[in-house]
Amino acid sequence: MWQEILTKFKRFPAQEKVVRLILQRGFQVNEHGRVVSGNIEIPHAQIAKELNVDRRVVDTTAQAIREDEALWKVFKNVHSMTFLGDVAPVLGLGVIEIAPVNAAKTGILGDVASAVAQYGISIRQAVSDDPYFVESPKLTIITEGKIPGELVRQLMEIEGVRRVTVY
Repeated sequence: MWQEILTKFKRFPAQEKVVRLILQRGFQVNEHGRVVSGNIEIPHAQIAKELNVDRRVVDTTAQAIREDEALWKVFKNVHSMTFLGDVAPVLGLGVIEIAPVNAAKTGILGDVASAVAQYGISIRQAVSDDPYFVESPKLTIITEGKIPGELVRQLMEIEGVRRVTVY
């Protein structure tokens, strides 16, 4: 589905940048063709500034999304979520980042979760980057406690795991 969305904007690289940002941030497009987060409107000029594009590109992209029924069904229902990765160490939580050999390989999340569970460690959050939007996708596991070295070694032995980083 993501590839179909991006294909609609392939001829317009600046608009594709806007679409990617809206999806990465979990913003929506409302019935008025405005970029929002819930009921909070995100100024199109701010989006344009971050992407180094003209504000009218953001206006045009949001309006194109609103006018395309298939796109709007997606973009009116996208939501952001709280990601604990950056604050986990401050909260006393563990962070495991798994860089896969191939992000499309099935079973890595299950194998990692099983390995963590063997150590009696509770998983608070698991977030996997979407390879369509992130150049080097990774799996981030937030745990209830610190990660023992032996678990790191076990995670490195999982088929399809290229690198394990613990914070």
